[in-house]
Amino acid sequence: MVKEMGATGAAVVTDRLVAEHWAEPVLAGLTGMGVPASLYAVEPGEGAKSLAEFGRVIEFLEDSGIDRAGVVVAVGGGRVGDLAGFAAASWLRGVRCVQVPTNLLAMVDSSIGGKTGVNTARTKNSVGAFWQPVAVVADLATLSTLPEDDYLAAFGEIVKYAVAMDRELADQLEARQAALRTRDPEALERVVSRCVELKARVVAADERESGPRAVLNYGHTVAHALEAASGYSAAHGRAVAQGMRAAARLSERIALCGEEVVDVQERLLRAFQLPGFLPSVLPDDVLAAIPRDKKSRGGAVRWVLPREVGKVQVGVIAPEAVVAEVVRSLLA
Repeated sequence: MVKEMGATGAAVVTDRLVAEHWAEPVLAGLTGMGVPASLYAVEPGEGAKSLAEFGRVIEFLEDSGIDRAGVVVAVGGGRVGDLAGFAAASWLRGVRCVQVPTNLLAMVDSSIGGKTGVNTARTKNSVGAFWQPVAVVADLATLSTLPEDDYLAAFGEIVKYAVAMDRELADQLEARQAALRTRDPEALERVVSRCVELKARVVAADERESGPRAVLNYGHTVAHALEAASGYSAAHGRAVAQGMRAAARLSERIALCGEEVVDVQERLLRAFQLPGFLPSVLPDDVLAAIPRDKKSRGGAVRWVLPREVGKVQVGVIAPEAVVAEVVRSLLA
C-alpha cells in the first residue's frame, strides 16, 4: 500500500513495548516493498504526548530525510497515533500519515477521524491539528499481545458509541458480552467495524468538530477532567466510563433522560468491568478542570447528555451546583 502511494521513504513511529512485537514485521514489510524505512520508539505512557517528545519526533523525521512524498507510519495505540499524526501534520507543513492501531481503543476511536495532538501540563489534547490519515490498517491479530486490562478498558469508548448513537449496538454488546470478553474474532470484527462506521459517518459530516461531531464527546467532559487531575495516569477508556456515569446521572437529575438510560449503561459498563481502577483524585480538582474542557464556550461548559439509549443531546448547559453534586457523589 505504501509503495503504491509512491512513497519515497517511511518514518515509523511506535512505542518501546509495541516495537518488541510489531516493529520488525512492519519494517520488513516496508523495506521488502522497496520503501526505505526508519524507526523511532517513544516510551510507553501518556508522557509521550508532550511538546518535548513532539520536538524529538520532528528531529527524527528530519534525520530520516522524509520529504513531501514520504509517509509517517504510526504503529501503536492512541498516544502514538496522536503524536505521530501531529508530527506528520507539521513536518514540511504536512506529509502523509498511515495509522496502524495495535490496540482495541485505537482501532475503534483514535485512529479514525484525523484528530492529532499532544497535552500541556494542564489540559489534554490542547495542542494539535486535524490531519486525516491516508489509510488506517487495523489487524485484529495485534490484539493477541494486548494486556487484559487495556483490552477491557477500551470498552469504555465502545459503550460510548452504543449509548450515544446506536441502540442496536448496545443490544449486541449485552448479548455477546461473553464472546467479546474472550476476544472472539467474529464478535470483535462486528463490533469494531460498527464503531468505525459510526465514527466515520460523524466525521464525514463534521470534520473539524463545529457541530454534529460533538456527539463523540459523550462522557469526555468529566473523563478529560479526571485525566488532568490524575496527571494523565488514568486509563482513557476507564475515565470515559466514569465520565459517562457522571453524564447519565446529570442528565437524569435535570430530567433530560429517565432511569432506564442510567440502568442500561451501568449494565453494559459492568459487563466489561468498567470503570474499574482509577487513580484517587480530589473532587475539587476534577471540578476545577471541567471548565477547561475544549467544548466550553464563553466560560460555559457545553455537556453532551443522553436522552435515551442511542441518542444524546449536545450543547447542554447544566447547573453548576448539580454538576458538583454528581461529581462529588461519584468520587466520594
